[in-house]
Amino acid sequence: MNYRITHRTVYEYSEPVTVSHHAARMAPRATPHQSSGGFRLQIHPTPAVQSTRTDYFGNSVCVFSVQGLHNKLDVTVVSTVQINMPPAQDLILSPSYEEVRRMFMEPVSPSLCEPYQFVFDSLLLQTRPEYAAYAMESFKPGTPVLQGVRDLTRRIHKDFKFDTKATTVATPLEDVWSKRRGVCQDFAHMAIACMRSIGLPARYVSGYLRTKPPAGKPRLIGADQSHAWFSAYCPSVGWVDFDPTNDCLAGEEHPVVAFGRDFSDVSPLTGIITGGGSHEVRVGVDVEEI
Repeated sequence: MNYRITHRTVYEYSEPVTVSHHAARMAPRATPHQSSGGFRLQIHPTPAVQSTRTDYFGNSVCVFSVQGLHNKLDVTVVSTVQINMPPAQDLILSPSYEEVRRMFMEPVSPSLCEPYQFVFDSLLLQTRPEYAAYAMESFKPGTPVLQGVRDLTRRIHKDFKFDTKATTVATPLEDVWSKRRGVCQDFAHMAIACMRSIGLPARYVSGYLRTKPPAGKPRLIGADQSHAWFSAYCPSVGWVDFDPTNDCLAGEEHPVVAFGRDFSDVSPLTGIITGGGSHEVRVGVDVEEI
């Protein structure tokens, strides 16, 4: 599957900004199943300083600084990706969750250092007994680990209501847990916290979701979304992506941008500004099959 992705973010300020510094994590990742066919980042006003580096998790980060007075910042990314997913795997053939959990208890094999770091608490996610109890309903004794993750994904989709007004990017996970409401970021965080609470590695994935219009209706430009899901680690397979918002395994309709411990590691656009007063932000995403 080939996609052209356009992601535009516009900030408008009530007062002039004198200087702003930003970091953009918006370039699609290269993965075993995804390759990039091109990437173009357009920034207005033109930055005085701009450079690109790779962060700790292997994500591409463009760091830039706008140093003249401006009332508006427009960041537009146009990229193309190709996704070739392997045949669906039989989740029941994965090792038991007890076996996988034992592998991530001290001492841990050096070959597992990369996934091991995703067992621990992170800035936005802390393990809790109630999350462990909730997760264990999906991991009965002897349950194949990926089958258990799939059931946890299904239960979060069933038990938590998608509600764009219930949370913001700053809402603590404890509030999502108590309200049982949120958006894709919250559901990914919930699944990760549950997994880590029972000693299993899980990481946050940011990307996009290719949506389909109702039968007979045209596809709306800008109707696609920035999206979030999570990955679970299985020693015999590697990382496997699950989407609790849509109760499915992430696949050809899930272009990947970045991996991290939680949203704070992969926010598409962050920054610090001097001045600006109040501001409004508009975000539009279009994922077009080509």
